[in-house]
Amino acid sequence: MMVGLTGTPGTGKTSVAAELERRGYMIVHLLDTVQPYILEEDRARQTMVVDTDRWVEEFEHVDGIIEGHLAHLLPCDLVVVLRCRPDVLRRRLEQRGYPEAKIAENVEAEALDVILIETLEEHPYEHVMEVDTTDLSVEGCAWMVERFIRGELPPSCGSIDWTDYLENWV
Repeated sequence: MMVGLTGTPGTGKTSVAAELERRGYMIVHLLDTVQPYILEEDRARQTMVVDTDRWVEEFEHVDGIIEGHLAHLLPCDLVVVLRCRPDVLRRRLEQRGYPEAKIAENVEAEALDVILIETLEEHPYEHVMEVDTTDLSVEGCAWMVERFIRGELPPSCGSIDWTDYLENWV
């Protein structure tokens, strides 16, 4: 089974993936797979443009978890979308040293459900789970992902609404 672990930068994908790997899951990091598909890279803005169509087309199916903010574009069997309240996400990205424009772009994307919407355009609702990582430990998030993979937690998405943060945090 191929599981996508996706979300806006700063929502906890890498941390949760590391915990799942510690628990024995095979993890593939998106950044390890996109190098041949990078069309443009802007190190100052910390962005890269990836030929996602070609990447998706040529991606070899794996039995494991694909971690990265584009993982939802792959033909995954299940997808977990990690979410984070925009004010907390802003602080996390500031701590990483992201440029202000990049922070604003990602906080706005999170408030507008961009990754969730893209995920639901590619995958049926029944294959998607949304997890709010704002106040949940890495271990707690990993536990939820495991339970979803095992079929012990039902799909869930669309219950997180952070549009109120648009005026205050973007």
